[in-house]
Amino acid sequence: MKGPASLKFRLCGNFFERYEQELSIFETDFGRLCLVLGLTVLFGIVPFVTEAYFLYILVIIAITSIAALGLNILVGFTGQLSLGHGAFFGVGAYTAAVLSTELQCPFIIALPAAGLVTALVGIGFGLPSGRLKGLYLTIATLAGQFIIEYVLVSWESVTKGTRGIVLPFPEIFGISLDGDRAYFYVSYISLVVMTYIAVNIMRTRYGRAFVAIRDNDRAAEGMGIPIFGYKLLSFAVSSFYAGFAGALWAYYMVSITTEPFTLMLSVEYLAMIIIGGLGSIPGAIFGATFITMLNEILRIVTQMLMNTGFLEGVELTMAPLREFAFGLTIVLFIIFEPRGLAELWRILKSNVRLWPFSY
Repeated sequence: MKGPASLKFRLCGNFFERYEQELSIFETDFGRLCLVLGLTVLFGIVPFVTEAYFLYILVIIAITSIAALGLNILVGFTGQLSLGHGAFFGVGAYTAAVLSTELQCPFIIALPAAGLVTALVGIGFGLPSGRLKGLYLTIATLAGQFIIEYVLVSWESVTKGTRGIVLPFPEIFGISLDGDRAYFYVSYISLVVMTYIAVNIMRTRYGRAFVAIRDNDRAAEGMGIPIFGYKLLSFAVSSFYAGFAGALWAYYMVSITTEPFTLMLSVEYLAMIIIGGLGSIPGAIFGATFITMLNEILRIVTQMLMNTGFLEGVELTMAPLREFAFGLTIVLFIIFEPRGLAELWRILKSNVRLWPFSY
């Protein structure tokens, strides 16, 4: 069919003729072009036109997105709800700190090493998934969160307790990364690599097994999938991402203590993947960006109100403002768009691609 009618049919969707086409990451040349242009703007323009404060926010978004990707693999793709992701993030941060200060481990080695150590810890706390699921598994991971918090505070010979650890400035091949711009490149290159790995994991038989376990673990076991082994693998992969992100964060912060790695941090990560979209790789990044920006907006608004004297005498009532905002945002997304920001992005792309046709 030739002419406008053929164009009309082509815009209705992509039709595959081979399995290789279905497994491709980018279905069209336009998608590949957008990726190249996006990376060019991100690495070639953004670091040079952005102020230091916004560079700091962008670095935090990149680090948080890596950790959120890992949690989405566990919760969104495998269906194993976890409330201990913030603690695993802390394990990665302290592992990198100990490796760099006690063993003088190079930055480029400390990052994956922190991820591997955290993956081993994640496997240990994922063992209950062999017999528990649903609410009971959630309670088990919550116990893991509290156990890790206690260890980080009490094991003073290693973690230095409440005193914390000061890390050296990171270097790669003798190049110092003590500036925001240099660390911007490190964090976003890491995000691109980790995102590419996550996308490819979900295209393999391991990723398909994760999805099968999420949809119906009994049916997956009946098809010959060793669900316990794959659940442990999902915990390991998720924890590796958290540990890697924690190590990046520790080097960027320079000085770390145990205060940030609380249950609230784990709840934040859950909020990210729920708001961004469960079972979606872009959704994890959207959710991490949304929550990070929400945190900053709430901090700025609260500070402005306090400076104006409007909140004089009600500081204590404003303390749980962040928790209230998180809860309200999650409820609104569950009611109006349960598939999260990733679904809104998909709808927007479809409308642009199909315009001006109504379907």
